[in-house]
Amino acid sequence: MTDQADTLRSILRTRLPDKLPPRLGIAASGGGDSVALMHLLHEIAQAVQVDLFVATVDHGLRRESAAEAVRVAEQAAGLGIPHETLLWQGWDGTGNLQDQARQARYRLLVDWANRNDIPAIALGHTADDQAETVLMRLGRAAGVTGLSGMSYAREHDGVALLRPMLGITRQTLRDYLSAIGASWIEDPSNHDLKFDRIRAREALSGLEPLGISVRSLSRVAENLAQAREALARYTQESARRVAAVYGGDICVDCNGFELLPAEIQRRLVVGIIAWIAGPGYPPRASSVDQAVTTIQDGQTLTLAGCLLIPQGDKMWFCRELNAVATEIAAPQEIWDNRWILSGPRTPDAEVRALGEAGLPQVPDWRVLGKPRKALLASPAVWNGENLLAAPLVDYSNGWTAKIAPQRPEFYSSLLSH
Repeated sequence: MTDQADTLRSILRTRLPDKLPPRLGIAASGGGDSVALMHLLHEIAQAVQVDLFVATVDHGLRRESAAEAVRVAEQAAGLGIPHETLLWQGWDGTGNLQDQARQARYRLLVDWANRNDIPAIALGHTADDQAETVLMRLGRAAGVTGLSGMSYAREHDGVALLRPMLGITRQTLRDYLSAIGASWIEDPSNHDLKFDRIRAREALSGLEPLGISVRSLSRVAENLAQAREALARYTQESARRVAAVYGGDICVDCNGFELLPAEIQRRLVVGIIAWIAGPGYPPRASSVDQAVTTIQDGQTLTLAGCLLIPQGDKMWFCRELNAVATEIAAPQEIWDNRWILSGPRTPDAEVRALGEAGLPQVPDWRVLGKPRKALLASPAVWNGENLLAAPLVDYSNGWTAKIAPQRPEFYSSLLSH
């Protein structure tokens, strides 16, 4: 073990959870960053008795990709680590290729982790990736959250995504691999200037005379990450004062909301939307500003699969019926990526939105005090056209509706946005 390896292993260990899960995944493409991550985590895992698993996402966009996945499998086998190749076949040739490939990569990796009872996946992002991210977001006039870059850890559908190498440069990792005699793959797309990230990489090399470097931008991201954390905690504290949870909907006190700083108002709106509609890209800044104005003016708004409905001095945030109108799940399965309904064994029962057909079948729904439209998108149990239960509308008939375990409690969720 070289001094360099000891240093890198120490850096990684400080950025990983104090207690590592007994099963830890590694996303490895075969590039220098992920190969270095695989070797370093192999060294760490041997000391703490953690079982490692490696997955390679083959996007199928280059002829060489299948052979590269095989090469990663061989490297993993040499370290005694099980490997699986995950194939993406979802691109139809339209849209932003890099963005769609990124989303597919995370989806495939998280599905793989859930299938194999792996609670966390380590990713190979480096200080260079962080600096490039900050530079690209600077060009989009991002705020504190955007300029804080990628986080060291975040949750994605119940799986922890870990980035323990954000403080290590790409060159340092390649020097380490050369020292231990390990090889890696150079992806030709890393030199293709049609991609924003590659252009940012090229631009960054010309900014060093101004003191703008990988290390300085990474430091900026760390500083702003601390500011982001402080703002998130302030948002959470504010939410506890002005927002209440009612059966999966959020009711905001407009008077209390009006007193919050503008930045906290926006963050609270984004957090509520994300908790109701699910993780994904947050609404555009202009849409968030429109939502803030809507709350202040007591108007109605549809935003990102949610409805904002005024009621006196309150504003209800709820799921939009159109967003779930075609969603169908069996009992005990997750519906709308959020709800699990359980109850008596009933042949042919299925979970669908309560909707316009179901609400009239619920006696005394008005006593709940919610706006009518706030009830339509709630989960209900159906047998054909016969409504069996609607637990969130106080029509349970032995059924219960609970938030899926991988979805955090509302106030806790605000710390992740």
